[in-house]
Amino acid sequence: MYTKNNRSGEDYLEAILILSDSEENVHRIDIARRLGVSQPAVQKAVKLLIDGGYVVTDGMHIRLTPSGEKYARSVYSRHCVIREFLILHGVNAADADADACEMEHVVSPSTFDMMKDYVSRRGGLSG
Repeated sequence: MYTKNNRSGEDYLEAILILSDSEENVHRIDIARRLGVSQPAVQKAVKLLIDGGYVVTDGMHIRLTPSGEKYARSVYSRHCVIREFLILHGVNAADADADACEMEHVVSPSTFDMMKDYVSRRGGLSG
């Protein structure tokens, strides 16, 4: 699994998850557009994700493996909880989303648990 120092890999996994939830096939260009990076950067990241067992590709389409999907959903869940926590504390939605994108990679488990508990007590997200 990635560590706190592998923010880029987590961003790619999260992007693939979000794209695959709305599109049947995920292509490198879709990921590049979503993340605002070059296709060669996507190619390099996808190779690392393949090597890590998080994605598979048939040359054109990229799919999460079961472990990749589990990990990506974990990252995305952190993002959503942190975003909601910030919104509940008066941060506007755009800033909360941008800040959650940064914080999701570095927040400690105990801090995240506190945020998750707070959000759930306020009737926010579940999970």
